[in-house]
Amino acid sequence: MNITIKTPEEIQIMREGGKILATILKTLKKEVKEGISTAELNQIALNMCAQYNVQPSFLGYGGFPGAICASVNEEIVHGIPSDKKLKKGDLISIDFGVYHKGLHTDSCITVPVGEISPQKQKLLKVTKEALNNAISLVRDGVQLGDISNIIQETAEKNGFNIVKNLTGHGIGENLHEEPQVLNFGKKGTGIVLKKGMTIAIEPIITIGSPKNYTLSDDWTIVTEDGSLSGHFEHTMAVTQNGADILTT
Repeated sequence: MNITIKTPEEIQIMREGGKILATILKTLKKEVKEGISTAELNQIALNMCAQYNVQPSFLGYGGFPGAICASVNEEIVHGIPSDKKLKKGDLISIDFGVYHKGLHTDSCITVPVGEISPQKQKLLKVTKEALNNAISLVRDGVQLGDISNIIQETAEKNGFNIVKNLTGHGIGENLHEEPQVLNFGKKGTGIVLKKGMTIAIEPIITIGSPKNYTLSDDWTIVTEDGSLSGHFEHTMAVTQNGADILTT
């Protein structure tokens, strides 16, 4: 397994890119409202990338046509921006990456459109909690299985399910690097995290069945039973004292 340890200078560049990414995501979150299309959100992201002189990591990645992944309701990940307009009660996951001075950062938020049901509120709360619980364990010397386990445990004790075929990942010169960061696993297993590693942790949780399939567009992954999913993500550097979150 080829895991790259980043220099302090590289981590600082990722912090710069991550701050820009966070600024763009905050703007997109404010713009989420009934009647806006995911293509319009995509255009806002493109305009802001130009403003901050960064590149959107996802645009053209493996042929992906958008700057953001905009996944609505039963769409879990990789939703292609389109003229589809958001409706009251929808959930939209906005996954976004920035390429800045040769290094990537990656982050995701799931945003409600107006008022949502208590069950949807719980889904977002628990998915955020799973991410925060995982981040709280990150530090030099911790095994990756401990982090994977707490994500699974947080989801399942609240009656939700983990999408096991979608994972977090290492990140840096490449958008996806080693190691894979699974959202399920056993404590005391997996590689040991080392200071200077940079990883993206991203719990992906469903209300119903975690079984999923890819639509005919070859990108959008949806739940098999049409149930809703939540997705939150941060990029972070591993330090001796904990996680240094780079996408805030």
